[in-house]
Amino acid sequence: MAGGSAIRGSRVGAGPMGEAERGDAAPRLYVSYFCSQGHETKPAFAADAQVPDTWDCPRCGLPANLDSKNPPPPPRIEPYKTHLAYVKERRTDKEADDILSEALQALRDRRARGEVIY
Repeated sequence: MAGGSAIRGSRVGAGPMGEAERGDAAPRLYVSYFCSQGHETKPAFAADAQVPDTWDCPRCGLPANLDSKNPPPPPRIEPYKTHLAYVKERRTDKEADDILSEALQALRDRRARGEVIY
């Protein structure tokens, strides 16, 4: 006779399998969303939940909507801006020239006083 447990293949506390023990599943609504790459996504929602107009495509990450003929376009990606580009947005060329001349004059004054400038 082989030794072993009488409940081999199940874990302690496990009950019988099936819908009868767990109850019926909540009613669900499957909605199709379409992205500009042609992917279709069908997330499940509760039957009484409000369905969102847009959904992110899990395959490509682009936005998707309910209209298969007219999916939303991919978002426009702005190029990386440098610190100088942000400064140029805030300041005019005249203001930049004024600030530069003030900074240069301050350095010249320090040098004239004999301060060490690195």
